[in-house]
Amino acid sequence: GTGYAKCGGNYGGALLPTQRAVEAGYDQVLWTDAQTREFIEESGTMNVLFLIDGILITPALSSTILDGVTRDSILQLARSRGIKVQERKISIRELEAALRSDTRVEAFGAGTAAVVAPIESITIEDQAYDCYVEEDAAMFSFKAALQAIRTGKAEDTWGWNEVVGVEGMKE
Repeated sequence: GTGYAKCGGNYGGALLPTQRAVEAGYDQVLWTDAQTREFIEESGTMNVLFLIDGILITPALSSTILDGVTRDSILQLARSRGIKVQERKISIRELEAALRSDTRVEAFGAGTAAVVAPIESITIEDQAYDCYVEEDAAMFSFKAALQAIRTGKAEDTWGWNEVVGVEGMKE
């Protein structure tokens, strides 16, 4: 696949399934791998992450998963906070088992425009499961931290921002 690249051709194939999902009352689609349709890859056009029982899990990079800057930044922030990070395959069944249990599950998309897009519920085979979206959810602190760094309100200890000068502009 070409999901590793941010190009227009990758969005075309998502239009009809997304339209059908919206018509069925859903906001977005969780994409799975093309071979087995078992492993989660993305949410809509964003990287997807799950905080399950205190472990941040995101699909490992592959030829079908975008090496997103926001994804990478969230992983770095999480590690700096002592949160265990796993970049690996996560199956629909594993996610469903966590959602069925008493385990706290945060699910969110990550991308440049939205930074973090919370997933409030996930439906698997007509069974809806609620995700944790309370204001103390880690995903919201990741978003706040990234926004603060992007806007210069917090120190950029990672060197993510690059000051760009404009020729002829007064300092």
